[in-house]
Formats: sequence, C-alpha cells, structure tokens
Amino acid sequence: MTVSDRNPGALLDRGDERLKDRSGAKGAIQGFLDRVRSGDLGSLPVVVGLVLICTIFQTLNPVFLSPNNLVNLLFDCSTVGIISLGIVCVLMVGEIDLSVGSVSGLASALLGVLWVQWGWPVALAIVAAMAVGFVTGCVYALLLNRLGMPSFVSTLSGLLAFLGLQLYILGPTGSINLPYDSPMVDFGQLLVMPYWVSHTLAVVPGVLGLFLGYRKAQRRRAAGLSSRSLGGLLLQAVAMTLVLELVTYYLNQSRGVPWMFALFVGLVVAMNYALKRTQWGRSMTAVGGNREAARRAGINVRLIYTSAFALCATLAATGGLLSAARLATASQQAGTGDVNLNAIAAAVIGGTSLFGGRGSAYSALLGIIVIQSIASGLTLLDLSSSLRYMITGCVLAIAVIVDSLARRSRVSHGRA
Repeated sequence: MTVSDRNPGALLDRGDERLKDRSGAKGAIQGFLDRVRSGDLGSLPVVVGLVLICTIFQTLNPVFLSPNNLVNLLFDCSTVGIISLGIVCVLMVGEIDLSVGSVSGLASALLGVLWVQWGWPVALAIVAAMAVGFVTGCVYALLLNRLGMPSFVSTLSGLLAFLGLQLYILGPTGSINLPYDSPMVDFGQLLVMPYWVSHTLAVVPGVLGLFLGYRKAQRRRAAGLSSRSLGGLLLQAVAMTLVLELVTYYLNQSRGVPWMFALFVGLVVAMNYALKRTQWGRSMTAVGGNREAARRAGINVRLIYTSAFALCATLAATGGLLSAARLATASQQAGTGDVNLNAIAAAVIGGTSLFGGRGSAYSALLGIIVIQSIASGLTLLDLSSSLRYMITGCVLAIAVIVDSLARRSRVSHGRA
C-alpha cells in the first residue's frame, strides 16, 4: 500500500514513497541543503565569493563601497557584461566564441568611421555595426553546421581577421573621437535614472517574481502537485523589494543608477526569461546537454547553433558600441587586452558550465560584478594591474574546479 492509498488526498509528488516530503520553512531549508550536497550549487559560490571580495577591499580601503565608487563600477560592468551575456549563449550549447573582443572593437571602429567621418546618422551607424555582428555569428554557425569546423578554430580565425580589419578601417591615426556633447556619449558617461524612476523600477522584480511564482503555483496545484504557498511567495517578493530599494537609495546618495546598467540588467532579465521559460531556451539546454539526443527529440540543432552564435556576436557588437560611448572614442585598443578574458571569465565565474547545458543569464551579471570589483579594489589600493590578471585567473580556475566537482556530484546523485 502506497502513501496515496493510505491518504487519497495526498498530492501526487508527495504520494511517492521514494520522495521526501519537504514542506514548510524547515523543509525548504533542508531541501536547499540537499541540493547543495548533490552538486546543484546555483549562484551560491559566486555570491559567497563576492561577499568575501567586498569585505576584504572595504577593510583595506573604506572608499570601495562608497556610493560614488559603486556607481562607477556599475558603468564599467555594463559594457563587458553585455558581451559576457552573449558568451553565456554559446557556452549553453557547449561551444565557445573567442572573437567577441575583436567583434566589439570592430563595431566601435565602424561607429566612429560611419558616424564621425562619413556623416551617417548615429542610429543608422549603430544598426550597421550590430548587423555586422549578427552576420558574423551566422557565418560561425554556418562553418560549424555545414563544414564541421570547431568553433574554437573559426572564432580564433575571426579574432585575428577582425582585429586586422579594425586596424585597417581606423587608418594611421588609430583613433576617432566621438562628439562629447552627443546623447550617446552622455549615455555612456553621465546619464543616470531620476530618483523616482530608479525606486519605481526597484519594485518591478519583486512584483514580477510574485506574479510568475503564483502562476506556476496555480498550474502545479491544478495538476495535483505540491506548490509554494502564497505566504512564501509574498515573503520572497517583499525581501527582494526591500533589498533593491535599499541599494537604490544608497546609490542615489551619489549620482544614482546609470541608465547603461539598467539596459544591461534589462537584457539579462529578457535573456533569462527566454532561456528558462521558452521552447527556444529549453532547446538550448537540450542541445548543450546532448546534441544527438536533442536531434532525435525533433529539435532543429542547426537553428539553435545559429541563434546562439548570432546572439553572441550581436551582443559583442553592442558591448563595443557602449564601450565607445563610455570612452568617447573608437581606437585600436578597443576590444583588445583583457576584454575577451573578462567576458568569458565572467560567464564561467558566474556559474555557466563550460560543459554546456547549464547556466543562466544572471551568470553574466554576477560574474562581471566579481571581476570589476577586483579591478576596482586593486585600483583603489594603487596596486599593479598584473595582480588583477593573476587574481582573476585564480578566481576563474577556482570557478572551473567548483563546476567540475559539482558536475561529478550531480552525476553521482542522478541530477546531471
């Protein structure tokens, strides 16, 4: 006799004797601990790491967590963060794009040439630069789908080719200054949200989470499954809203929340919704987990690869445009240096698996905040940039080790 036979009113997923009944606050905590032990870590490692980084740098220099420094940090996070968001897409399907830095640099160079030198309207120049990124991603996907060329090789070739093209179109001067009084440069350097707008938007995540959580709970109850209580959903929404309101209030003690960071967060939320709640997102996860199984399940694997690479290159171009706006110039140094490293490292540090099939858009957000926090803290301490490379490399290595160990644990617990 099963639990359902003894208690006809039991929920379907609580009626199986093989499942543990986790209910109430104690059950939620125990369930969280069980997931951690089984390797389902989520964002826990990066959140713990971020707390440690902030604690150390704030102890060494009290300016680190000052409102003004945090506003500057958010400005700096946005450009590479959007590039990293594209890296999440290709990592989700088990591939890589090594040319995002060069694509971003080429996009900034195109903006300078088309807008400043050729006199194109700025909107048209932006669209043209993003279109180049989109076509680039489609070409990478074509090489993978039709010729079987590994993405490592094709994107490495693209890195070199686009870097050369960037140097060629910028010419002997090597840089093009953007108009300082233009709205685009203001957007990249100065524009912040009005006080009332930032506080209003801080309420949106909590309300949206409550709405989506309630709808999910309704569907589960209709199917006879257990679901989260309305009280638990309300408590989560209120807690999230209070935290965001406090952060917004603190940032408004300085200049406020940058519009550029709001754009980045908006893209993260949209991408996360697409990855978690749409057929396309589920197909991305399936292809990254097992390409052949996804193909046999009827998923258009080639189309999924094309969408991933096209999104990645388009977001790389977008990041390059915002970087040009941030620096008010398009130069030969744009997209070079550590842009590639930081974009890929941010996605991995934030929790996206290098093995494909696991990750979220919030990986880019959390990861780039970690990297920029390290850079900002070392700058305030007036330490060499060589330390930043070494520390970032160590953090990346630790993130990959944690991911590998967690993957083994998930396999052993049947959660892979």
